Amino acid sequence: MPAFSLMIQGTTSDAGKSTLVTALCRLFIRRGIQVAPFKPQNMALNSAVTQDGNEIGRAQAVQAYAAGLEPHVDMNPILLKPNTDTGAQVIIQGKAVGNMNAVGYHEYKSIAKVAALDSYHRLAEQYQAVLIEGAGSPAEINLRARDIANMGFAESINCPVIIIADIDKGGVFAHLVGTLDLLSQSEQDRVIGFVINRFRGDISLLQSGLDWLEERSGKPVLGVLPFLKGFHLESEDAVAKSPIKTDSNTKLNIVIPIMPRTSNHTDWDALRLHPDVQVTLVGANAPIPPADLVILPGSKSVQSDLAFLRQEGWEDYLNKHLRYGGKVIGICGGYQMLGEQLLDPLGLENQHANTQSAGFGFIPMKTVLKEEKQLKQRHGKLTLSTNASSYPQVTGYEIHSGVSSFSANTTINHFALLNNEKNKENGEKEGYISEDGQIIGTYLHGVFDHPEALQTLLNWAGVDQAATFDYDQYRDNEINRLADSTEQNMNIDVLIEQCRNFQQ
Repeated sequence: MPAFSLMIQGTTSDAGKSTLVTALCRLFIRRGIQVAPFKPQNMALNSAVTQDGNEIGRAQAVQAYAAGLEPHVDMNPILLKPNTDTGAQVIIQGKAVGNMNAVGYHEYKSIAKVAALDSYHRLAEQYQAVLIEGAGSPAEINLRARDIANMGFAESINCPVIIIADIDKGGVFAHLVGTLDLLSQSEQDRVIGFVINRFRGDISLLQSGLDWLEERSGKPVLGVLPFLKGFHLESEDAVAKSPIKTDSNTKLNIVIPIMPRTSNHTDWDALRLHPDVQVTLVGANAPIPPADLVILPGSKSVQSDLAFLRQEGWEDYLNKHLRYGGKVIGICGGYQMLGEQLLDPLGLENQHANTQSAGFGFIPMKTVLKEEKQLKQRHGKLTLSTNASSYPQVTGYEIHSGVSSFSANTTINHFALLNNEKNKENGEKEGYISEDGQIIGTYLHGVFDHPEALQTLLNWAGVDQAATFDYDQYRDNEINRLADSTEQNMNIDVLIEQCRNFQQ
């Protein structure tokens, strides 16, 4: 069976590109088609670590899961992680190559494109189909020169394109027609159709608009996908809002600050979806409500986000919270903030060498930012109880530049015993638990995703008999729900035939 590719581009960010690629990955494997997801260039602070210690965008890891594959660096060869409003860390095929401002990266794109094409061709040789996700919109006029994220890439490999738009935002026909009109003729010719996403209501009331769109553009509407109430898929960029639970039986209130450079925000997805937990996200200039547990999340710019928290009153809040018996978990950058010192001798975050900041001082630890990033998948056990036979399994990944060390003569109670399947007697220790049991610090992202670990941590936070919640099973059910809905509202077999015919 000949290999084929299809690229999904959107009229805007968050139009539904990631979700459509995810759905098609699941639908293709249901048809016995070996498919791989691919995104040439991704800009996001929410990333994942592959088994071989490389960094890719979170969306491609989810899409790989939908396709029954282990995430691989070739699925997202270019990852941009913003660390200022005008600059980002540039990661090529899983490894950071440095920080660049927007102008510098624009000049670097010709080099980056070689890596993107290299990764794509490897996937195309291994799989029967490659589903490609664009970035933002292909009609951003100021970004079209040297484009490697949308039509520039589609033209390089000669693949067909679907343009998806979110009708829930309004203006869907203007979005689709305007996007198409701003493309060159050769780019327009490779658009095989449109998909309208997140439709609510009676489809018959939309039909006249669909007819007009097809006549005006000469392109078919390949599907109108309904709004899926309560649908959850790990977010690539925007921090997902927590559902407000009206059940008076909610047993735990968690408060999480949202900082300017918050990263890996999917860490708390399992918590905000758990029936016993209410998660409240607190942004800038917002009052901080009482909490049973405060989670300080990861950050791409720890010192600047720490300054933001101080400015917002979090230092006083945390001191009072702990004084009255509250619990705190710091994850990755949040863990570093709980320490005594943050040192950046190379200017990796602030572009000024030898910067340093005082941490909150709740953990006797200092962190020094190093040039080489720590990228590891982790497996082990939680060591929260005194009964080693009841330690639950924990899985996660590390992704950080800081190297932390504890103050001399400090007795450390570690949070987790890692890689213990390889060394059952003396597995590597990770993290920190305060002597009074109120504070946990860890570099492990995804620590709440394993059901037994989640239950243990909720018990530690004060929830008796927490309900069992299997996040992996929940995610799989949601992907199947998405795929079933897409199957019902698009002719997938006709789409596959269109793709094969386009590239013959």
